[in-house]
Order: sequence, then structure tokens, then C-alpha cells
Amino acid sequence: MRRRDLIKGVAGSAAAWPFAARAQQQMPVIGWLFGVSAQAGQPPLTAFRKALGAEGFVEGQNVQIEYRWADSQYDKLPAMAADLVAKSVTVIVAGGGDPAGHAAKAATSTIPIAIVTGSDPVKEGFVPNLNRPGGNVTGATIFSYEMESKRLGLLHEAVPATKTVAVLLSLANPNVDVQLRDARETASKLGVDVVAFNVPVVNADGAITAAFADMAQKKAAVLVTADPQFNIRRVLLIAQAAQYRLPAIYEFRQYVVEGGLMSYGTVLADAFSQAGAYTGRILKGEKPGDLPFVLPTKFQFAINLKTAKALGLEFPPTLSARADEVIE
Repeated sequence: MRRRDLIKGVAGSAAAWPFAARAQQQMPVIGWLFGVSAQAGQPPLTAFRKALGAEGFVEGQNVQIEYRWADSQYDKLPAMAADLVAKSVTVIVAGGGDPAGHAAKAATSTIPIAIVTGSDPVKEGFVPNLNRPGGNVTGATIFSYEMESKRLGLLHEAVPATKTVAVLLSLANPNVDVQLRDARETASKLGVDVVAFNVPVVNADGAITAAFADMAQKKAAVLVTADPQFNIRRVLLIAQAAQYRLPAIYEFRQYVVEGGLMSYGTVLADAFSQAGAYTGRILKGEKPGDLPFVLPTKFQFAINLKTAKALGLEFPPTLSARADEVIE
């Protein structure tokens, strides 16, 4: 090769480097801000990626994702959100507990945010209006924390003779006071007593084990309130209820599939599918303030007849008839 051709080739390659670097930089980056662990967050992430792919965005091909997992240490979320903002991500997706949404919203008023919340988005202060959110926030809600009254009512129908309901609450949940208030109001109408058991973040497993031993002494039925901390401890919760032969109701059907007695709630995957679809639309240029906050349309009531038999219970026919899923 002649010296002149060599110099020309090197110069051409050098000129191409900045263009390649710019092309890589121009790939949109999604900031994933999640309140629980990476292991616990895989099912929501799978639903999110699938919906994002349907919008034409595939991780590693034409979009990147920066992951931040708080491992239920919610106090880490503000710094994580600030870090994502400092990295100039294109959009932030926040879930795994309302603290993630609050941290994202506090960190930026310009970067689009898609939130999956368990609360009323307006009451929680995420958006001023459901249909026209305005600003930089949109998303979906599963109304987890609005369902404790309904769950307690179903539990009472299943075991009407029970006079005490143990309410298991996570102290890390900012909605814990609302959950307990709703449970107490419903219990008062039904003529049953409520005993609250608060589970801290530190040594949560030990606190749950101790709580169930106390519940057994009180011969209580158990309302496990909606919380990501409890979702990642399904095996322990179901095992404790079985050990002490206590009837319990939970948030998601997965509890019942894995041996829990009853559940009532929405479908978590649907909310993250919506977040994935919205994220794709935002990446295409739509404004989050123009995208209505999506409310759940599907509620699942599931019961496990095998577990009921092990507890010596028989569901009233009217209750069984209303179940969306009966596991035998």
C-alpha cells in the first residue's frame, strides 16, 4: 500500500469515529427506577420489555436501559433518581412502590416519567388530572392500596365466625396509615376487631414469623396488605399461614397459585405493559402530559380449594361462584 493511500485510509477511519460515537450517544436511554430488588422486579420488567418491543424498541438494539434497584431501601431512591437525571436519560420508568414515583417526580420536571403506582394518582400528587395529566408524568395505577376494604370483606365472607382480623402492614409503605384506616372502618361495620402487625424493613422475615405466632394465639384471620415487600416474601407468608392454620387473603393471584387461600387485586403485568407502551410512545415523540393515566379494568378474585380443605374451611357457594379462578 502506498503511503498516500495509507494516510487517506487512516484519516477516513478517524473521521468516522465521531459519527459512530454520536450514533451511540443518540440511542435513547430509559432510566429504570425500582423500589425492590432485581429478582423481585423481573416479572414487571418482562411485561414492560414486551410492550416496549411492540412499540418498536428493543433493549440493546435501538434503546438502552439504565437500571437502579433500591432493594426495598426506599431512602436510596432520591439519590438514584438524581443520578439518572444527571445521566440525561430520555425517560424514567418508576415502580416497585410509590416512593420510586415520588423520587422521580422530585428529581425532574422536564424528563418524561412513566409511573406505575398502587394509589390514586391524583390523591398521591403524581398528576392533577387523570385524563390530561399535563407536565412530565403519566403512567398506570393498580389501586393496590385502595383495595383493603374489599379484601377484608371477602375474608369475612369466607370465615364469618372469626371475630379478629390481623392486618399485616409494612412500615416502609407511605400508604400504611390509609390501609389501616380503611381496614378498621370496614371491620367496624362487620363487627370484628382489628389487630395491626407492623413489619419493619430490617429483619422483616423475623418480624413476620413473630407476627404469625401472635396471630395464632389470637385465632385471627389474616389480611396481608398490598406492598412490594410482601410480594417478594410470598413463600414465607404462605408457609406461616399454613403452619398456624390461619385463613388469609392476599393481593395477587400468584399467592393463591403458590398455595395461599384467597386473593383479590388487579394484574400487575397489565400496568407495566401500559408503562412499556407509553414509554415507546414517548420515545416516538408524544408528550407524557397528553397521555391519560390508565386505571385498571381487570380485577381477579382467586381461591384455592385445596388450601381451604387443609384449613378445614368450606367456601360459601355464593362466594365461590364469584371467584374468577378456582384452584383445586
